[in-house]
Amino acid sequence: MRRKDREITDVQDILGIVKRCTTCHIAMVDDGTPYVVPMSYGFSYENDKLTLYFHSAKEGRKIDILKKNPKVSFDICVEKEIVIDDGNACRSGRFYESVIGFGHVEFIEDIPAKCKALTYLMQRQSNGRHFEFNEKAANSVCVFKILVDEFTGKRKAPQSPQK
Repeated sequence: MRRKDREITDVQDILGIVKRCTTCHIAMVDDGTPYVVPMSYGFSYENDKLTLYFHSAKEGRKIDILKKNPKVSFDICVEKEIVIDDGNACRSGRFYESVIGFGHVEFIEDIPAKCKALTYLMQRQSNGRHFEFNEKAANSVCVFKILVDEFTGKRKAPQSPQK
């Protein structure tokens, strides 16, 4: 990371960003052409491994791409205040927190595992509420996960006043 002053190294701090955000942008490659989609997600962090969960229609361009090439990159970003410097436009910018990572997609076919993944997704989207899913609901959608190989956190925050 070029800007070490913005790097977040504490895993719990990074997971806080993952908890606060509701959209994950998934980047994939379609025969040499980049393709990015924003998606709602759920997540788990167990045994020092981050896993992101998604659901979608059972067919479409995204599914076709991921079946051909399961390697992905992702971005989760919490956008904050924009600050405009009228005296020097180059000092203007947005405060943010983000998590960027790499991993690979696995499609989930097992019904109990699909239901669990859908529960993670709804917990994230509903601020912690618990939902139960049945076989009919699980069979109506495609469910996949990103097994995250590596991730980093970054933050641009307001500077504390100098004393």
